[in-house]
Amino acid sequence: MAPEPSAIQHVLVVDGDVLVRHVISDYLRSCGYRVVEGATTDEALVIIEQAGISLDAMLCDAEAPGSKTAFEMRAIARVKQPQAKLILAGNVANAAGKAAELCEEGPQLKRPYDPQGVVNYIKRILGARENGRVSEG
Repeated sequence: MAPEPSAIQHVLVVDGDVLVRHVISDYLRSCGYRVVEGATTDEALVIIEQAGISLDAMLCDAEAPGSKTAFEMRAIARVKQPQAKLILAGNVANAAGKAAELCEEGPQLKRPYDPQGVVNYIKRILGARENGRVSEG
């Protein structure tokens, strides 16, 4: 098991595939993260807009179902949860230009997820943000 984060950090996992979402969410929880899940971008937006939930990171399948795209969801999240870092996953080749506008490094992860790779990536972006090395995504 990976070492726990220094402070409890909140991660939103958005993926329409229930098995994929549960596996990565359970792994993140076992690593000490507080995880909330959304099957669609619509569910994610409800979570993003809730008072009292401050998200540190959002792991989102770029092709997550819902009335909004992952990119539109992030645009809304920038207003409601500007501190939250977006981690896009999946095949986003058709949307690479748009992804580059929304993320520091463009698309970062591919599905299927490597659970430890996800944890390492979250630690890296959140640690860099806390140290002032990464611009808001």
